[in-house]
Amino acid sequence: MITARRATIDDAQELVRLRGVLLTTLNGHAPEPGPWQDEALRTLCRRLTEGVIEHRLGGPINPSGVIGYVFNVATDPSHRRRGYARACLEALLDWYHHRGVTVIELKASEDGESIYRAVGFEPTAARALRLTVVDRATSITRESGFA
Repeated sequence: MITARRATIDDAQELVRLRGVLLTTLNGHAPEPGPWQDEALRTLCRRLTEGVIEHRLGGPINPSGVIGYVFNVATDPSHRRRGYARACLEALLDWYHHRGVTVIELKASEDGESIYRAVGFEPTAARALRLTVVDRATSITRESGFA
């Protein structure tokens, strides 16, 4: 049986490396080294001490609006299919449970989806969209049709 432990700041650099493994799996190629790694390290150093529980507006499915988010579940290819990701996921779900979090979301890779479904995650009807703003003035002009 595998027992997962909570990551600490001492693990942050390795977690950034594993983020690269995840991005490689999702995108089909390794990400270029760059400022994203330093930013990820800073974010991890802050979040590893406090945890990640979000407080959104409540609704019928989640009246409290409290929500957990699973991010960056990644295993080196040579260590996959040994139960490490599952052990970490189970430990995180327990952590959320002890804090009263009843809704937990994630984005899954094709390879990882079966692990999440096995513990009860289901697809949602929500359609995710993303806007990457380089120049907000240009973005607003384009959206309003004034360009």
